[in-house]
Amino acid sequence: MKKALKIIGIILGSLIGIIIIVFLVYSTGKGKAAKELYAQLGEEAQELTIDGYTFRDLNKNGSLDIYEDGRAGLEARVDDLLGQMTLEEKAGTMFVSMIGMTSEGDPYDKPKISKDPFDIILAAMLPPASEMLVTKKMNSFNIINSYNPDILARYYNNIQKIAERMRLGIPITIASDPRHAAENNPGAAIFTPTFSQWPNQLGLAATRDTLLVREFGDIARQEYRSVGITVALHPMADLATEPRWARINGTFGEDAALSAAMTKAYVLGFQGDDLGSQSVACMTKHFSGGGPQGKGDDAHFAYGKDQLYPGNNFDYHVIPFTEGAFVAKTAQIMPYYGVPVGQTSEDVAFAFNKEIITDLLRDSLGFDGIVCTDWGIITDSKMGEARAWGVEDLTSSERIKKAIDAGCDQFGGEFVPELIVENVKSGAISEARIDESVRRILRDKYRLGLFDNPYLDEAAALKIAGNEKFMEKGREAQAKSMVLLKNEGLLPLAKDVKVYAEGFSNLEALEKYAELVKDPADADVIVKRMTTPYGDPKGKSFLERFFRQGRLWYNDEEIAEVALLADQKPLIVISHLQRPSVLTEIDNLCGALMADFGTSDEVAVDVLFGARKAEGKLPFELPSSKEAVEKQMEDLPYDSENPLYPFGYGLKF
Repeated sequence: MKKALKIIGIILGSLIGIIIIVFLVYSTGKGKAAKELYAQLGEEAQELTIDGYTFRDLNKNGSLDIYEDGRAGLEARVDDLLGQMTLEEKAGTMFVSMIGMTSEGDPYDKPKISKDPFDIILAAMLPPASEMLVTKKMNSFNIINSYNPDILARYYNNIQKIAERMRLGIPITIASDPRHAAENNPGAAIFTPTFSQWPNQLGLAATRDTLLVREFGDIARQEYRSVGITVALHPMADLATEPRWARINGTFGEDAALSAAMTKAYVLGFQGDDLGSQSVACMTKHFSGGGPQGKGDDAHFAYGKDQLYPGNNFDYHVIPFTEGAFVAKTAQIMPYYGVPVGQTSEDVAFAFNKEIITDLLRDSLGFDGIVCTDWGIITDSKMGEARAWGVEDLTSSERIKKAIDAGCDQFGGEFVPELIVENVKSGAISEARIDESVRRILRDKYRLGLFDNPYLDEAAALKIAGNEKFMEKGREAQAKSMVLLKNEGLLPLAKDVKVYAEGFSNLEALEKYAELVKDPADADVIVKRMTTPYGDPKGKSFLERFFRQGRLWYNDEEIAEVALLADQKPLIVISHLQRPSVLTEIDNLCGALMADFGTSDEVAVDVLFGARKAEGKLPFELPSSKEAVEKQMEDLPYDSENPLYPFGYGLKF
């Protein structure tokens, strides 16, 4: 037996050794290939002084070109640069996609042995940075790491130095999904604890405070700019009219007027009154409203591609854009994946739909900013099939053409500029049409101040991002966003009360005020934090595991667990509402019920004991039953029969 085990050990050890050797050879090869690509680049731009004016010689020709001259007008600079760009450079500019970085702040060019599964995923999913920068000539990316601010700033400086060595020195635009939510919600946001932490968009809407929302945008702007993020892939102006939809927690709720007011304040906070060198450009999404998903199924997946309008309420979903985003002059727009069934002459997804992008958005509403597609609509990837709903039969090259013909300027989550080059060279798309889109993209780079001085102070990033003043503002907003739904004399709790707690990750927060007990029988009161229920995945996509959609009602086992607690001592429930949960049974069992939209344990406990005030109002109604949910029309707001709590409800104590 010992001999057999020894042999097995030798075999396993040999296999592990072989795997490590293969990995090292592969990684070394990738690293060598990256070095060879970077070696093709020129020198960094030199600073030259002409007539007392200092400029960066981005194309390294020793003279001052108009596009390098900060004194020249915007359009003159864009015209000059556009005239010097090759077709390949123009095509690369029309893509923005994910890019990785190392924990030291370097571009991610080769896989490495890491304990962090995120590094392994990045290596498997994405091309090396060198390939995207040098070969594909891309100059817009979205980052998905959440390292400390100085590391993010260092990465930004490093990648700008690489861009400076490119032929024309076009600077890099860095974009990001939301990073300021106190909750960790993979798939919708990037949890970044070194930034100030706020409630999610639903929570901001619950405050009903547009001044607070604009202040949030201004603080987030400062934190973003400190690490080099100049484009926000948000806000979501979609309406939460279909309660089962997975992405409701990223919206401002179901009311169009409220969403419009919040969207306007949000964009103004990030951009200011005009887009400038200290702004963060907002890519407001998802035009013309991604909320009315058929049965709540998300359009990331083929089974959820249909957006339905049984209430004939298409126009209602455009209001947050026309009365919110466009009033605030949002710089950019993103359409969603879904197909607006029956709303245009052909049932194709928004980004391929000329009647939506050109006829409505461009011509009717007068939007002339960047229109960027949602991620991954052209080619299949390791994350799944292309979300080319309605045009599945077209080739990737034909999809590119259709989206450009529809009026889109930039492609998210794709790495295929060669398809644009192919279309132009074949005559399928004119280079003049490509110039229209590239012109819009370059305008924003100039307005954001990237051409004149893109570099950051890494030490300053540590002082700006997550400073205590910003953190406290976030905590104040978290408390204000909480909604008191029911209180039978239990709140606020008295100090030193005996508490049995469930659902908290930070029990130290409770210990500031209460005596914690391990047995409900020993408690004066029970406090339980609960989250929104959700259904099982319908497909096999890895991405689907991050989308909590479908079921909004608790099953018998979940209800029984709460009932067992309620039978022992007075029960207080804090329900984290990522979507409109059916809380009828929970409401009947507890003596106090609160809703939160991304509130830390620390802040929630402060509210329970009266140290902070909960002032929120529901941004959507809470349905009373499963049947009520299933009878709702996807495109209509507040149409649930006999809701448990109506839109706008909220008590105080």
